[in-house]
Amino acid sequence: MPASLRELRQRRKSVTATKKITRAMELIAASRVVKAQQAAQAGEPYITELIRAVSAVATYSHADHPLTAHPEGGEVRRVAMLLITSDRGMNGAYSSNAIKTAARLRQRLENEGKEVVRYIVGRKAIGYLKFRGLSVRKSWDGFSDAPTYAHAQEIADTLIADFLKPYEEGGVDEIWGVYTRMESMITQSPRARRLLPLEIVQGVHEPKPGEMLPLYEFEPDPETVLDELLPLYVRSRVWFYLLQSAASQLASQQRAMKSATDNAQQLIERLTREANQARQAEITQEISEIVGGAGALAEAAAQE
Repeated sequence: MPASLRELRQRRKSVTATKKITRAMELIAASRVVKAQQAAQAGEPYITELIRAVSAVATYSHADHPLTAHPEGGEVRRVAMLLITSDRGMNGAYSSNAIKTAARLRQRLENEGKEVVRYIVGRKAIGYLKFRGLSVRKSWDGFSDAPTYAHAQEIADTLIADFLKPYEEGGVDEIWGVYTRMESMITQSPRARRLLPLEIVQGVHEPKPGEMLPLYEFEPDPETVLDELLPLYVRSRVWFYLLQSAASQLASQQRAMKSATDNAQQLIERLTREANQARQAEITQEISEIVGGAGALAEAAAQE
């Protein structure tokens, strides 16, 4: 049954109001994503130099540190998984892609005989796991689109404390992070990376072509330097993950809201055509009724 003219106008009015909302959200995301992307890119050189510094200390000093040491016997029994999602929806498949990546990582780790404990950032993942009755050791929310270094420090310190804790007291042997890397405004890729124990990659500290090989001197001793650098490294990595995820979230939101705005515009145009057709049908019907009534009156008058 075709809709009446009133129904079509009400639907068009409702869609127009929705379009205004999606358009406003698109503009807000567009204005914020640039700053978020710049913040994420600005942190990369710092992380790179920090990796070189940590690698230099660990390589040239040959010092052992709890954050670079594997569990006794080399057997990993319990793994912590940090999953970063958004607090709100309307950002396309951003959160669901991160959740799927975390699910694949969890399945792989459990197939290897490892226990997985979850640390969650963002209400979307918290709600997802709560609905399915899955346990979460620690969660954070309320800052997914605007994280600060204080948030990263709190998360990293919690992970480090559980990593240094004995297994019998609930400690973990490895820490993995699942976040979304912003490749461009169009592409955002969920990734899984191991945070601890820290892997010292040989060659990271080596100079580039034409660069002098630095001479390192550690004061007061390499162990003390590592005590300061490694926690800073973990905090910086978590901070980098939060920044990349925030930029990816805003880019996904802008793209999703633009698509919603375009769909709303197409729906408005279709409803306008249908309303015009309904109005024309009503006018035609009214004219027909007038003509028919006038003809009936004329015929009655002729019979008299």
